[in-house]
Amino acid sequence: MKQGIYPKIIRGQIMYKFILSTDSTCDLYADFVKENDIRFVSLNFVFEENGQFTEGVDAFTDYSQYVDFYNRLRGGAFSRTSMLNYESHYNHFLKLAKEGAKDVLHFTISSGLSPTVTVAQKAAADIKKDYPDFNLLAVDSLSATIGQGALVRAALRLRNEGKTVQEAYDYVNDLRFHVQYDIIANDLFYLKRGGRVSTIAAVAGSLLQVKPVLTFNNEGKLVVVDKCRGMKKAFAGALAKMEKYPPVEENRLIWIVHTDAEKEANDLAAMITERWGFQPDVTIMGPVIGSHVGPGAVAVIWKSAEVRTE
Repeated sequence: MKQGIYPKIIRGQIMYKFILSTDSTCDLYADFVKENDIRFVSLNFVFEENGQFTEGVDAFTDYSQYVDFYNRLRGGAFSRTSMLNYESHYNHFLKLAKEGAKDVLHFTISSGLSPTVTVAQKAAADIKKDYPDFNLLAVDSLSATIGQGALVRAALRLRNEGKTVQEAYDYVNDLRFHVQYDIIANDLFYLKRGGRVSTIAAVAGSLLQVKPVLTFNNEGKLVVVDKCRGMKKAFAGALAKMEKYPPVEENRLIWIVHTDAEKEANDLAAMITERWGFQPDVTIMGPVIGSHVGPGAVAVIWKSAEVRTE
C-alpha cells in the first residue's frame, strides 16, 4: 500500500521548515503517513448493524479492513460519521506545540462539506495563547479523499525541498483549483442519506438506474454533473474530460480511488495509461468518506493547467 516515491523519513533525523499535518479524510495509507512523517488525526465512524452499534477509527492499516467495511455496507449496515470536533483538534495541536512545533501546515476536509477548517483555526488560535511561537496555517482542501490527499502530497514534496510553510500554503491553495474531479458513484443512496446531495438528484439517479457522475465545484461542494448508463460510458466521459483539461506533465498527478471496485478502477487506470502513457495510482477509499459514497464507486483526479470551471 504505497503511494508515490518519496524519501523515507526517520523522525528527528531530518529538519524541515514546517510540520505537515492532516485529518484522515485525506485517505492516505497508514504506512505512507508514517514513513513520511505526516502528523495525522483520525476521525471516527459508528456502525449500526443488526441493532448493534460499534465504533471504528479511520486508521485502517490493512487492505482487508477496507474490503470488510464495504462488505458490511453491502450487507445492510449503516455507517454514521461526524466532523472532527474542537477537542480533537486542540489535543492534536497541543501535542505538536509541546514537542516544539513552530510552523504547521494542516489540511482539512472541504468547507463545502463540513465546517472543520474553522474549528481547526479556532483550536490553533487557542493553542497560540499558551504557545506564542506556534503558527498553524489551515488549508481548506475544497475537496475530500484523494483530492485532499493530493494537496498533502504536494505539500510533502515542497516540505522535502526545503520550502517554508507560507510557500507551501500559497502553492497548495492555488493547486486546489487545478485539480479536476470525475467521481462515478454506483448510486446516490449513500450521498443522499448523508445529506451530501439533494433528494431530487438522488431520486432521479435511482429511477433511471444510471451511474451518477459528480465533481467538486469551486466552493468545495459536491454537484451532480452527468448521469451515464453503465461504467463504460462513465469512463468514456472521464476520458473525454481529461482530453478537455489535459493532465500536466510537470509533477504529474493522476490518481484513482475506489470503494471496493478494484477491477473497475484498474480498468480505468489501463485506459488512462494507454492514452497518456502514465500509470495512475490506484487506492481504496477510507471509511469516513466511504460511508457517504457507498460501495462500487470509482473516482479519478488529475492536475490540469486550466482551472476548474464548475
